[in-house]
Amino acid sequence: MEEPRFESPAAIGHAVIISSSSREAALHTARSLAMAAVCLRGHDVPCGVCRGCRKAASGSHPDIIPVVRPTDKNGNPRRELTVDQVRELAADAQVLPNEAERKVYIIEEAELMNLNAQNAALKLLEEPPATVVFLLCAVNPGLLLETVRSRCLMMTVAGGNEAADEESLKLADGFLTALRSGDRIRLYRWLSKNELSKTDQTAAFIDAALDRTVDMLCGRASPGKLTPEQQMQLHRLLLQCSDYLKANVNPKHIFSLLASGIPE
Repeated sequence: MEEPRFESPAAIGHAVIISSSSREAALHTARSLAMAAVCLRGHDVPCGVCRGCRKAASGSHPDIIPVVRPTDKNGNPRRELTVDQVRELAADAQVLPNEAERKVYIIEEAELMNLNAQNAALKLLEEPPATVVFLLCAVNPGLLLETVRSRCLMMTVAGGNEAADEESLKLADGFLTALRSGDRIRLYRWLSKNELSKTDQTAAFIDAALDRTVDMLCGRASPGKLTPEQQMQLHRLLLQCSDYLKANVNPKHIFSLLASGIPE
């Protein structure tokens, strides 16, 4: 699995939803992002060798805080993440980091937050402290409120040992190249020429485009002529397409949505 890298710790957004069919893969990526956030090198992070990275790798960094389901009296995980946990997290987030520039909260099984917990998290995501990063791991991010998802970057991670789909990445790069050019006619021609008919292929293309869009938002790829606001609009549109595909919407409608909903 390719490890995510960033230009600097500050390049990691304040909130990222890490979606994967494998909880282990999502958690692995979250830990890699957390390591990057606390890396002391300052650029091209994580370096993997500084004190911050070594502590992160050993699970002993005081500024990386896991948030997991509470257990019952028998030690079994309860069904949900609770509002009390989110309130405790919100209070702790106001406390400055111990060693790194930012504290990182890894919320495992984030989609298991109950409604009250999600609403409490929403308030935190709307006005986050400058010194925190929230990483929400989810197998089914569609169970999160749309208002929660809209305030986070989305990172999709392949489950298990799945190889990257080169064709989907090629399509995503072609789509974004046409979009970044600022030439609407070029974009419409690309969409018409490359329209897919199978749901699984379309979903893989949308997931790849989401990953590439996150790269732009994190400063790892050129946005071309897209403004920061247009990049966020594109991110929200691709999330909407992903949700529609999970509801078995015809791929033809997805490409129509891409043609009509792309930010001007």
